[in-house]
Amino acid sequence: MKNLFLVLLFITAGFSAKSEEKRITTSDGVELYVKIEGKGTPCLYIHGGPGSGSYWFEKFFGDFMEENFTMIYLDQRGVGRSGSAANNDYSLERMALDFEEVRKALGFNDWLTLGHSFGGILQMGYAEKFPKAQKGMMMINCTLSLKDSFCKSWAPKASEFLGKEYSGCEQDSLPMMERMGMLGSQLREKDLFWKMAYSEKENEAIMNATWEEIENWNYDLGNAALAYDEYWKSYFEMTKSVDIPVLFFYGTTDWMVGPDHYKNVTFPNMLLWKSEVGHVPFLENTNDLEKAILNFNKKYNFFIQ
Repeated sequence: MKNLFLVLLFITAGFSAKSEEKRITTSDGVELYVKIEGKGTPCLYIHGGPGSGSYWFEKFFGDFMEENFTMIYLDQRGVGRSGSAANNDYSLERMALDFEEVRKALGFNDWLTLGHSFGGILQMGYAEKFPKAQKGMMMINCTLSLKDSFCKSWAPKASEFLGKEYSGCEQDSLPMMERMGMLGSQLREKDLFWKMAYSEKENEAIMNATWEEIENWNYDLGNAALAYDEYWKSYFEMTKSVDIPVLFFYGTTDWMVGPDHYKNVTFPNMLLWKSEVGHVPFLENTNDLEKAILNFNKKYNFFIQ
């Protein structure tokens, strides 16, 4: 197949990048929004959601990251400022190929990735398809099994906030997606959804307002991704064989992923970091997140001298 993606910028590891916004077209014709800013080791931000976009992380935590890394902010296909797939391909294999095509377009031999939430599954899919592309992974409040997060934390805690008791996924008469939608709607009706991720109600509004700052936000990935069975696969077992350095940062009040989710994560080369925070540390506990990232990168010598 003819290579359609545009080589818009060539940056070798260690070169200081000035702020640039780019459009990179993938091999299947999807135009991706990419912003490069900062200096130092290249680091791709892999946002969660699915469909949350890269803007909020850049807005609330970008200054710190750009002081230490050449940051690549990518809105994934079907998200935010990026285009959608004409063939409606939002598979994990295609997402991993997007990351790889962006890396090659930008001229990096390899890079770090930093994932948030659902982004952890994307990082694992990327590691599975392109094991040499990532020199290390920073996983911030990441789930590596949607089913585990939902059954052991999301559904029980949402039910508790609603004054109910959850019998568990094995006894549930509804499919997970239907139960998730029902509980989510009930939480929103009672204005309680913020408790799943935040310590303060106003912080949910602050985060949600970032989407309003981007015109014509693209929601296609968010509407499509969870229909793919591969996103519901557990990646716990795979962690045993991924030997690149990993920062696994988790929150003690993160009910979206689960405060005990880390117990199933067994990367052999891992810095495990416990933090007193909910699901969004880059807004609610930036000091601890900065400390974790600095310690991880100093430990594994990722900072360019």
